[in-house]
Amino acid sequence: MTGKPDLRDWVGGSQEAADLVLADRSAALAAALDQPADAIAGGAMLPPLRHWLHFQDVVPRGRLGRDGHPALGGFLPDIGAYWGGSATRRMWAGSRIDLHRPLVLGQPARRLSVIEAIAEKAGRSGRLVFVTVRHEISDHAGVLAITDRHDIVYREEKAGRGSAALPTPEPAPADHEWEDGFTADPVLLFRYSALTFNGHRIHYDRDYARDVEGYGGLVVHGPLLATLLCDFACGLRPGQALSAFSFRGRRPVLDGQPFRLRARAESDDRLSLWIADAGNALAMTAEARFG
Repeated sequence: MTGKPDLRDWVGGSQEAADLVLADRSAALAAALDQPADAIAGGAMLPPLRHWLHFQDVVPRGRLGRDGHPALGGFLPDIGAYWGGSATRRMWAGSRIDLHRPLVLGQPARRLSVIEAIAEKAGRSGRLVFVTVRHEISDHAGVLAITDRHDIVYREEKAGRGSAALPTPEPAPADHEWEDGFTADPVLLFRYSALTFNGHRIHYDRDYARDVEGYGGLVVHGPLLATLLCDFACGLRPGQALSAFSFRGRRPVLDGQPFRLRARAESDDRLSLWIADAGNALAMTAEARFG
């Protein structure tokens, strides 16, 4: 592709991956979160959202960008080139997940990833591009098990900006029925990065997170926060099967800062969930559906 790329050229692009749904990855995450792992073994069902521990994007070190992510321009569009060579920052903004049937631990699975949509918008901090990737994960029998629409946001990095462009804090709702607390330390962030093969330096390189991207500390992974909310929801509905889960990141949560997991029942089969950060600002919203 020569000249300025056309973002529309990437829509419809796809790639496939295969993996073995190993029980030890879910067991390792359970250990990292101080959760019991006695029910995690071959033949059991993969716990919700643990598909993120599989289908890792393993690329050579020479093909990584400055931020530790795989360099753009292959499956995902090169937004920097589209903007004329500007440096970009990318974040996992959220996901909308439908759980059609459980994956079986110890069995192979396949994932088809398709770029479903790309949209450019103007924000307070500059230009933004939103990319939606639809991941369809099929079980060992070839039957669709999970559909995960993954929203990625790319933000232009402007010269001279000394801090991450954060949205104005929005107070977290106080009308929750259930609440639990959590604090993520650097060891947990390191272990989650290792389990997901996530090289993004904001999660383990404090100097980079502070001096380059302008955060006040290490950033807790969005999918890790979503996993905590999902586990919280499932604990409130024991015996009910989770059928759908969605989340949206609102503000970063930093290591060492306590945060609150909160939930409210919207109906017998639906929970609204959110995270209140250490300053009681809304950091993440989510919804869980059962049945």
